[in-house]
Amino acid sequence: MPQISVVIITFNEERNIGRCLDSVKGIADDIVVVDSFSTDRTKEIVLEKGARFIEHTFEGHIQQKNWAITQARFPFILSLDADEAPDEELCGEIMRVKENWNFDGYSFNRLNNYCGKWIRHGGWYPDRKLRLWDSSKGEWGGVNPHDKFILNPGCKLGYIRGNLLHYSFYTISQHILQVNKFSDISSKADLERGKRTNLFQIYFAPKWKFIRDYLFKLGMLDGYYGYIVAKISAQARLLKYIKMREIQKNEAS
Repeated sequence: MPQISVVIITFNEERNIGRCLDSVKGIADDIVVVDSFSTDRTKEIVLEKGARFIEHTFEGHIQQKNWAITQARFPFILSLDADEAPDEELCGEIMRVKENWNFDGYSFNRLNNYCGKWIRHGGWYPDRKLRLWDSSKGEWGGVNPHDKFILNPGCKLGYIRGNLLHYSFYTISQHILQVNKFSDISSKADLERGKRTNLFQIYFAPKWKFIRDYLFKLGMLDGYYGYIVAKISAQARLLKYIKMREIQKNEAS
């Protein structure tokens, strides 16, 4: 039966890390937390919970997660963020996979908690993630800050039941602050990849994002917070394109 290393990256996660570590005690054979020099109680809590704690300079989400894999004791990895925790059904499915590992990687749904409400529609669910895999069969990629694990060509991907519970934002203000921060990162990352934006995209893309998530993907069924999530997600799209255009104009001048 393969042994699983749970790998978590952190920075100032004292509010979340204890819950995350408690949630995987029954399924993990090794837990390593790679921290980018937190200034709160993150280290203290990790050590109290009996997990390994390693500090490493943060150079980007993708880079940090790829480095963190190298600190795992076993090649079979369950990768989590500090604000995530597998529910009881998902933990049971992971134990079943350990007894009969048939695929190179396994994906499962992520269920987001927003200001105390579970968001079950819109663009946020099922939010399927590939987080359980043989680390020799791929690596973290994507575009910062939106990383994703990419399996090598020819690898087999399975799906398991249960939800990865994601305690995303405790307040709307927290969401808005992250959108501003992440739009800075993503606008620069897209430009570095040769992407460009224009006024048509700035005007229409955010509107389509809201219509798709709130109406077509039934975000309206999540009530007030479903509306807020769809609205801020559309705003995030707008901010990224505006920031891209500002950089483009500055480069051309």
